Amino acid sequence: MIPVCEGELIDTIKKVSPSVVNINTVRLVHDYYMNIVPLRGMGSGVIIDENGMIVTNNHIVEQSESIEVTLFDGKKYSGKLLGTDRMTDIAVVKIEGKGFPYVKLGDSNGVQVGQIAIAIGNPFGFFLQGPTVTVGVISALNRTIQAEQGVYENLIQTDAHINPGNSGGPLVNIKGEVIGINSANIPFAQGIGFSIPASMASRIVQELIKHGKVIRPWLGILGVGVNEQIAEYYELPSDTGVLVTRVFENSPAYEAGVAPGDMIITVDHKDLKDMNDLTKELRSKKVGDFILLTVLRGRRKGQIEITLGESP
Repeated sequence: MIPVCEGELIDTIKKVSPSVVNINTVRLVHDYYMNIVPLRGMGSGVIIDENGMIVTNNHIVEQSESIEVTLFDGKKYSGKLLGTDRMTDIAVVKIEGKGFPYVKLGDSNGVQVGQIAIAIGNPFGFFLQGPTVTVGVISALNRTIQAEQGVYENLIQTDAHINPGNSGGPLVNIKGEVIGINSANIPFAQGIGFSIPASMASRIVQELIKHGKVIRPWLGILGVGVNEQIAEYYELPSDTGVLVTRVFENSPAYEAGVAPGDMIITVDHKDLKDMNDLTKELRSKKVGDFILLTVLRGRRKGQIEITLGESP
């Protein structure tokens, strides 16, 4: 039993629903005989300002030839894709006009396990009969999942059921504040849904509106995390860190002298356990920042300072 007043819940849904939209897309794909055929898709989105800026999922609108947006009142608009980001599954679509109903992306940093979560969307375009709403609680925070589109990190987990078409719609708290953008739903996993935290989505949206993409710092290497088995097999001098397997030509790491076979054991004097640790450190940096790597090359230890470039 969810300890919440029924009237309060209904008021919240009425408050947020007008800003939730249905998105229909058409992509051109090759069939078995290599003929080009249209492939239709659908999902949800949420309007975040009165000028028709809409947040949705990358996987809904990526590579679409056309985007049709249906509002709460049934009116249809042609959507323009402003930018997408695969790494977070966030995209921004714009419709022309003014005075649209909207909700702002809230602050998800205060979200707690156990609080009420309301997922609102329009999986099947049934706005005339009302939106699709599911209610649950926040089950967990900072989840990492492997989905078809890639690996997603720092997700909010909820037991509010999220249908495939609900993807892109908002996850809100009992006050009607957007705390997440509904995204990956694990197939066949009963009662598990995931949302991109609103605070993260807000930063991504700002970059997509400004640049059409997210500008991320780039080191320019591929590597694997080292454990005891790998260290023993390759006779490595350490059983933690990142073993560099490839250095991209003309990348910041290449220009600084990093080579395949090097072991990175610290970044800015912080110990590395694996590639995830390195990725997290890079995400806290900006293009043009300096980082200091401690590297083992054979039995020799040295430090390499690198100026981070822009991810291609």
